[in-house]
Amino acid sequence: MNYEKRKVLITVKTYPLPSKSYQELVCTAGVLENGDWIRLYPIDYRYQPYCQWYKKYQWIELEVVKHPNDPRKESFRPKVDTIQPLARLDTKRNWAERRKYVLAKGTHTMEELWKKQEADKTSLGIVRPKYVQDFRIEPVEPDWKPQWKTVFQQQRLFGPDQKPLEKIPFKFSYVFTCDNPECQGHTMMIEDWELGQLYRQMRDKFSDPNIAAQKVRQKYYDEMCDSGKDTHFFVGTLFQHPTSWIVLGVFWPKKR
Repeated sequence: MNYEKRKVLITVKTYPLPSKSYQELVCTAGVLENGDWIRLYPIDYRYQPYCQWYKKYQWIELEVVKHPNDPRKESFRPKVDTIQPLARLDTKRNWAERRKYVLAKGTHTMEELWKKQEADKTSLGIVRPKYVQDFRIEPVEPDWKPQWKTVFQQQRLFGPDQKPLEKIPFKFSYVFTCDNPECQGHTMMIEDWELGQLYRQMRDKFSDPNIAAQKVRQKYYDEMCDSGKDTHFFVGTLFQHPTSWIVLGVFWPKKR
C-alpha cells in the first residue's frame, strides 16, 4: 500500500466499541488543513502508547492510505504507529482558530448531505440545526451481547490484555430540524466519547444512573444547545449501516 503523510485536526472521537480483530475500535474523524473531512479507521486508541494519544481539536500527523474495504470517500486506514500528536487549538476569541478549519467548507443540512451521499458517497459533514427541539434519553440493555462478553473473556496469546470497557445503559439522541424547506425533522443518536465519559463520571459521583443521564442532558442540551450558542453537529454514517447517520460530536461556540 502507498501510504501518504497527512496532517489532521481531530474533531471527533466516538465511544469505544468491542472488536474481535482489534479488541476495541474508536471512530476518529477530523479535517485536513484545507477543510476536507477525513475518517481514520480502524484505531484501537486505548491500546496505543500514551505518547500517541490525542484530544479533540489537536493536530496530528500520520501516514494514511485510502481504506480498501470502506467505500465511503472520507475513510482512510491509518498507520497507527506513525501518529505524532502536535499542537491543540484553544478556544480564544470565541473558538476563532477552531472555526477557521472546522467551518472552512461551510455547513450543510441533512437533506444536502443525503444528496451528496447519493452523488459521491459523502459520509461526514457538519450541520447547523435551525432548532434543537429535544435531547432524548432511552434505556438500553445494560450489558454487552454474549458475543462480546466472549471476546472480553478470551485469554490473548499475543498483544495486550483486554482492558475493561463499560457499556453505557442509555441511548442519547438529538431531535432537531434543519434550515431547509424539505426538512421534516430528524432524530439522531449521538456517540461522542466525551458524552460516555461524562455519564460515567456523574454515575460514580451520584451513584445513580438516572441522575447521571440527566447530567448528560444538562451539558449536551441545556448548555451546548442554549440559545446563546452557535450550535453545530458533526455527523457521519456507520460502516455497518452506510445509509444511517448519527451525531458524532458537537461544535458549540457562542453566537457572534
